[in-house]
Amino acid sequence: MKIFITGIGTDVGKTIASSIVVEALEADYWKPIQAGDLDCSDTQKVKSQISNPKSQFHENSYKLNTPASPHLAAQLDGIIIDLKKIKEPKTANHLVIEGAGGILVPLNDTDCVVDLIQKDYKVIVVSRHYLGSINHTLLTIEALKNRKISVAGIIFSGDENKATEDIILKKTKAKFIGRIDNEPYFDANVIGYYADKFRDNLLKL
Repeated sequence: MKIFITGIGTDVGKTIASSIVVEALEADYWKPIQAGDLDCSDTQKVKSQISNPKSQFHENSYKLNTPASPHLAAQLDGIIIDLKKIKEPKTANHLVIEGAGGILVPLNDTDCVVDLIQKDYKVIVVSRHYLGSINHTLLTIEALKNRKISVAGIIFSGDENKATEDIILKKTKAKFIGRIDNEPYFDANVIGYYADKFRDNLLKL
């Protein structure tokens, strides 16, 4: 499987969700575009939380210096992001691909994060609970469907909010993969706990 993990916005838990999916499937990990935090990148964070010996971590296609929208971060670095230069790594293993921000985050004047999603990718949407998250989740899934991209499943981030989760699942008819509670910290043990919980649902995608 090739699984693309996107979120309903920034800082909603995509990287933690990516770690869990990588660990659950002993998958490889690839973040095509890293904007900012190059000394503590998402690839490094995921790598530090993985226990299995099988996962490989592939190089970013673009490493940008500024923690900003990729189009701006690239502009500040004096470059333009070119989709043709974003080459999916070759692997015989499952591959988890983590996007940057939400799906309509711009990469350049014409392309957005959603344009990284290939036909053979299974898309998981990470929805974090906050006031307004229902709207942001439904808009994200609507935008994906408008581009003929189906959603393989949803991971909720944050302590249980049954009313929110029920209405999102009812309206989108998306598969519920699991929920990541507000934990005091995330390390390899915590990631492993969630990997065990999510594995069966992930294998059925």
